[in-house]
Amino acid sequence: MEMAGIITAAAVVGIIGIFVGIFLGIAGLVFKVKVDEKEEAVLKALPGNNCGGCGYPGCAGLAKAIASGEAPVNKCPVGGEPVGEKIAEIMGVSAEKTERKVAFVKCAGDCEKAGENYEYTGVHDCTKMAFVPGGGPKKCDYGCMGYGSCVKVCEFDAIHVVNGIAVVDKEKCKACGKCVDICPKHLIELIPYSAEFVVSCSSKDKGPVTMKACDTGCIGCGICAKNCPVDAVTVTDFCATIDQDKCEKCGYCARKCPKNIIKEIG
Repeated sequence: MEMAGIITAAAVVGIIGIFVGIFLGIAGLVFKVKVDEKEEAVLKALPGNNCGGCGYPGCAGLAKAIASGEAPVNKCPVGGEPVGEKIAEIMGVSAEKTERKVAFVKCAGDCEKAGENYEYTGVHDCTKMAFVPGGGPKKCDYGCMGYGSCVKVCEFDAIHVVNGIAVVDKEKCKACGKCVDICPKHLIELIPYSAEFVVSCSSKDKGPVTMKACDTGCIGCGICAKNCPVDAVTVTDFCATIDQDKCEKCGYCARKCPKNIIKEIG
């Protein structure tokens, strides 16, 4: 009797398992989500970093947007032009030429050039400096604090703190924009890879105030703007900026700058 009961129980379990399997198979067919083949192909073509630099929730989000026509085929900043061309082929369209971008830190106030109000020994995190007296120890309210919040979010090892300020390796940078978003001083911006002259300062203080805080800060004198033959340099809020679309890379602004804050980058 015991053996018969075991066999019966096993048979019942087996029959139930078969019915459950059949039910799940039918349910899978009925409720199967149709997958866009182009979307899958686009997703495979994307680099898979899921950095969010495109403005969408990861590569899957971007792939869906591209497949639906919501986003351009060259939207991925990490993949750049090669990936854009591959996706354009998948979508059957032509990819517009895009210029590579890289991050740039608008500050040259390193440990030698920038003054400090006090010695700080707390948590090394730029995003926490709002709770520190004076917003941090540096005399310049606009300068890089050098505590590496940007370094921590960079997935490509493209940014490091060197002598107290963040420095970007333009060859490694993929222009995902995470460092731009995390910087509490808004010192980092994306510029064309081909840019040759940049203003390494973001100070909005008047010249005398800037000079007391940093040996190399922009004093807003306007000499650079006066010597630019194509009006690519302007001075706003006591700080010079260069319109990279207008800049012809002549270098007059850099040679005339009395504070050497306009730098030539390679």
